Amino acid sequence: MSVFRRADSKDGLYSYDFQLQGRRFSGSTGCTSKREAKQVETIKRAEAKAVLDVEKAFSDPNMTVAIAASRYWEEVGQHHENWKNTEWSMAWLVSHFGQDTLLQAIDDEKVTTMVAKRRGEFVPSQRKPGRKYKTPEVKKRVSAATVNRTVTQPLREVIIRAGALWGARTATIDWSKHLLPEPKERVREASSGEEAAIMAELARGYEVAVEFAFINGCRRMEILGLEWSRVDFFGRQFTVIGKGKKSRVIPMTKRTFEILWAQQNYHAEKVFTYIAARTVKTGDRRLIKGNPYPLTESGLKTAMRRAVPKAGVKNFHFHDTRHTAATRVLRNSNLKVVQQLLGHEDIKTTTKYAHAMMDDVLNAMEAAKPKNAEEAYTHASKPVRS
Repeated sequence: MSVFRRADSKDGLYSYDFQLQGRRFSGSTGCTSKREAKQVETIKRAEAKAVLDVEKAFSDPNMTVAIAASRYWEEVGQHHENWKNTEWSMAWLVSHFGQDTLLQAIDDEKVTTMVAKRRGEFVPSQRKPGRKYKTPEVKKRVSAATVNRTVTQPLREVIIRAGALWGARTATIDWSKHLLPEPKERVREASSGEEAAIMAELARGYEVAVEFAFINGCRRMEILGLEWSRVDFFGRQFTVIGKGKKSRVIPMTKRTFEILWAQQNYHAEKVFTYIAARTVKTGDRRLIKGNPYPLTESGLKTAMRRAVPKAGVKNFHFHDTRHTAATRVLRNSNLKVVQQLLGHEDIKTTTKYAHAMMDDVLNAMEAAKPKNAEEAYTHASKPVRS
């Protein structure tokens, strides 16, 4: 009997005990009624069968795209820092290839078709539905970097893992032919005038966060995530949590110390805050006008998006504050120092700032030139001694 009451049961609860495909499953039903206990046992059987089916599918060398995506998600994807992006990528791949398509059927031709399809898609609209806008929306197709990051690289990781670790049958694919060339990341440095103009257009709270970024080269999420527990005024240093949840310690400059010291008493946990401009009591948002609240990602993005054009600055984004800080530090140090500041694991990533060193070489060469045309003529016209 698969449903029974144990002889030593003091609570009168029924237990279940059954075998399925050579595996034993047992436990308490949590029910004192035999009828209800049988219903629970039926559910447990269905759950056990589902688990066994998944385990069988996971170990089948003829693995489908859906099973491969599911297993990758269970083992790797859900633990990614940007797990929502990985979840989206897995769903897109299954939808494109079809959940019953065998992994081994995906070859160079099918990957080429996949890349073409994703490249032809448009960037999701950022406009709020129902809201009227003065200008028509200009639709943009996804970039080469987005294609690589959202479909090609995730598929590559799934297929390589399936073949190397799961024993699944996979086709040989030349991934170098499918990764689209990406433009090199630009390095946009703000002039002191541009920095001042942007700062003048930012509201209280946002201006100190942006100034902090200009000085320390921190990423937006590193600034938003900075907490008082990681600020050491005595040691004159603070710790940020960067990509991959890796921490790095940054020493405080005199101005950074002043900025951080002034932010005390606004919030018990978060360092950077803003003052609510109005009272809001809708949904999960509860704001009281005049009270301080931690800066949010959307709020900081919006503040910069509005301040930059008002300041008359062209082609400047929040991440460019990081570029600006790195370039300025490099002019007074070397690439190893900048690598440490930015938290780059590989100094090759830091070499994109080498243009600052080239600028210094150019300035030195310009300074070494004759100061005027007369001096240049004098040097050029001197007779050559035999």
